[in-house]
Amino acid sequence: MLESGRLVAFPTETVYGLGGDAENPAAVAAIFALKNRPADHPLIVHLAPEADIGYWAAHVPDEAVALMKAFWPGPLTLILKRAAHIPPDVAGGQDSVGLRCPSHPVAQALLRTFRQGKGGVAAPSANRFGHVSPTTAQHVRDEFGEDSRLGAILDGGQSEVGIESTILDLSRLDSAGPVLLRPGKISASRIAEVIGVLPGAPDSAAPRASGTLASHYAPGTPVAIVPSARLLQTLETLEKRQRKVALLHFSLLPAGRKMALAGEVSLYCSPDVYAHQLYAALRQLDMSGADLLVVEETPQGEAWKGVNDRLRRAAYNGQGVLEFLTASGEDA
Repeated sequence: MLESGRLVAFPTETVYGLGGDAENPAAVAAIFALKNRPADHPLIVHLAPEADIGYWAAHVPDEAVALMKAFWPGPLTLILKRAAHIPPDVAGGQDSVGLRCPSHPVAQALLRTFRQGKGGVAAPSANRFGHVSPTTAQHVRDEFGEDSRLGAILDGGQSEVGIESTILDLSRLDSAGPVLLRPGKISASRIAEVIGVLPGAPDSAAPRASGTLASHYAPGTPVAIVPSARLLQTLETLEKRQRKVALLHFSLLPAGRKMALAGEVSLYCSPDVYAHQLYAALRQLDMSGADLLVVEETPQGEAWKGVNDRLRRAAYNGQGVLEFLTASGEDA
């Protein structure tokens, strides 16, 4: 299917990807069309472990080689200068390209078989643009239903990591150094241990990258993040206002509470466990019919940066909804 230009959803250790031949402009255009994704929002090219990185990148710096040895296969995407013969469509028209080697065995089997391991599969998350990413094959079915533009879904179980890969820009080392465009499981400090430099923050000249818009990873239900100290008070206020609320939390709530919730998921307060279950929890609560999805604010610190980045983008448009729904009847 990939070799004929069709799209295939497949599992990776991060989330499920919507794959197409990265060197086929028609397949790349089909990905953008199915996701309803802006054409200037670049895709990540997934490669087999034995792939020739030099075929895809105009220059492979020593830092990239060291990071690939340390973290590939795994949840790290490297942004490098795009080789001139690689179609610009896959990079959103930019002169850089995002490359990643996933560790999921099904993904690796697919990539090793596709063009004898020499091809690249462009694969953003297998969902409509801006929605919560899928971490199971069923999530992909929920997104696209029977849409004939999706040729197949490879079911590889639930994604282990659960949030998208760390994205590191190495395309401007001379001028900007390494730049962390999107946090993920592989932290900035772990990257620094390998290359000896802590990645900087994105500047105005940084390449566009997947999943970095202010509003992203968002369920249909508005999301509001509430600090633990204000959680019970907020829930009680919403109940008094007769609002239907779904709750994602990790703290123990008082035993015997009589608060009625449209939906509730409690996750273990560990960054790896929370990330693994986050998107499935958001999808479950999004189906509860709630007016608002309240998320207990997660801990700060480097280990939680990937989770907090996703929650912040999911809640970008929700805080005003919380203020409206907790207002008194007169104010509302």
